[in-house]
Amino acid sequence: MFRIYGYMLIGHDSVPEWRKFVKEIRALKLEHALEKLYSELGSKHKVKRAHIKILKVEEIPPDQAIDRYVRDLSSLTKMVIE
Repeated sequence: MFRIYGYMLIGHDSVPEWRKFVKEIRALKLEHALEKLYSELGSKHKVKRAHIKILKVEEIPPDQAIDRYVRDLSSLTKMVIE
């Protein structure tokens, strides 16, 4: 699990504003976590990869996750599909 700190450029056409973000992502490798981050920010906020600046990446244990959804996913022990 990774916690990623950075800035993203919102509204680059009209009034540009750099906004800070902290995102927690479950991934096995750092490269996978960064790809997931770029994908999510691009789809939700229409931010291009060039407009995302990564400041710091921390690898954290699942019990230190702030995001409840991510913490609950890491505590799953089995999955039932019917």
